[in-house]
Amino acid sequence: MKVLISDKLSPAAIDIFRARGIATDVKTGLTPAELRGIIGDYDGLAIRSATKVTKELLDAAPNLKVVGRAGIGVDNVDVKAATARGVVVMNTPYGNAITTAEHAIAMMFALARQIPEASASTRAGKWEKSRFMGVELSGKVLGLIGCGNIGSIVANRAQGLHMRVVAFDPYLTEQRALDLGVEKVDLDDLLARADVITLHAPLTEATRNILSREAIGRTRRGVRIINCARGGLIDETALAEALRSGHVAGAALDVFETEPATDSPLFALENVICTPHLGAATAEAQENVALQVAEQMSDFLLTGAVANAINMPSVSAEDAPRLKPYMELCRLLGSFAGQLTSAREGVIRSVSIEYEGAVAQLNQRPLTAAALAGLLAPMMAGANMVNAPLLARERGIDVAETVHDRPSEYQTLVRITVATETQSRAVAGTLFAGSRPRIVEIKGIKVEADFARHMLYVTNLDKPGFIGRFGATLAGAGINIATFHLGRATQGGDAICLVSVDEAVTEDVLAMVRTLPLVVQAAALTF
Repeated sequence: MKVLISDKLSPAAIDIFRARGIATDVKTGLTPAELRGIIGDYDGLAIRSATKVTKELLDAAPNLKVVGRAGIGVDNVDVKAATARGVVVMNTPYGNAITTAEHAIAMMFALARQIPEASASTRAGKWEKSRFMGVELSGKVLGLIGCGNIGSIVANRAQGLHMRVVAFDPYLTEQRALDLGVEKVDLDDLLARADVITLHAPLTEATRNILSREAIGRTRRGVRIINCARGGLIDETALAEALRSGHVAGAALDVFETEPATDSPLFALENVICTPHLGAATAEAQENVALQVAEQMSDFLLTGAVANAINMPSVSAEDAPRLKPYMELCRLLGSFAGQLTSAREGVIRSVSIEYEGAVAQLNQRPLTAAALAGLLAPMMAGANMVNAPLLARERGIDVAETVHDRPSEYQTLVRITVATETQSRAVAGTLFAGSRPRIVEIKGIKVEADFARHMLYVTNLDKPGFIGRFGATLAGAGINIATFHLGRATQGGDAICLVSVDEAVTEDVLAMVRTLPLVVQAAALTF
């Protein structure tokens, strides 16, 4: 495994990678063209905010498996393109949360007491005590736009200042609001009531310009606005106009729509505080996020553990070894079903995955992702656990999970049912001895068989003579049978023959098998 660090990170991160046996190169300050020229050699890319992970860069990275962002914001990463390429994108949402929250609180104090202007005036030899009349924060209403990890810390600190906190966040539950001691409100209510507004939301299409000209106009006169989250959440031109008119008493911004911000209508205004994206700029935070991203990327590359991924279900380092055989079982069952689904059956309409027994007690999201990856890989090159759920959604495939809380015939059981335009097909499997995937049922017919590299699947009518002719055909083609498994629905009815062979079955041999009497379907499988 090989990782590239393309932005400045703590040396401790490099030590973590190397201590865990991962070759690590540090090459900062590369141009986009230089980075594209070398990225093909790496399995992982560790970045901060300077490196732009574009579709063009991802297209030049056939071996890339993970991008780790030391920090919370991933707006410098094309997450959609990374997902389509099957690249995991991770961030470190907790390493700099306290630091960023503290910066927002510091900005709030600085605004309330006009500290930067008062400092500049005093250092210039003036003593303008009557000019800088501040306001108390105690008893004021703080409006949080976004009450996730950082917003909740800000709420806690503000409550210590005896502020009343209201929060707008579509993902904030009533119980979570109660636990935090904040009042959950809609955006209009927040704008109308807040004395201070601070933003702690990611930049998405839904949040872009959430403080638009219209929204700013709905705030109470004399409001103070703070943004230590993401540039683009505020219409900066509209904010400048509201500051000049006096409707907004002051603003403190650590982030801007265009960064580095070298020019802005806000810079000339006295009642504005600006800092150069310092929210996470403390020694503690930079050390924390560097260590966290190195640990997360190492865990993923070495064990398959997934933490703080933007585009994939999480799998803890503790759960990864336990989930690994179940994920392999789901992948193989999905692959089995996918290889049997031919183009003449039409497109896949739905996939149903049932879990019972021991597997019903586990985290099913990564198992479902593994099953979909196995199912789609025979039809779509490059399908993997990262992009398979997206590929399924894009193709209108309805995916359903069912967890059965009931006694199972097996210690663990996974059943995948694939419905196409013309038929439905189910395959079920278990883990033998706790770790070896095994097929136990195909289309409702009991058939027990281990997965093998090369297999031949045949459905036939249960009549005398089939097995002899089938075996003779393979022998005549020089194909050695390793294992031979049979199952049937009823005597004389539908039957299944599943054999593992020592080499791949060619199309010529497959054609001969299909012409045998009693054969309904034959397919060569590769795992």
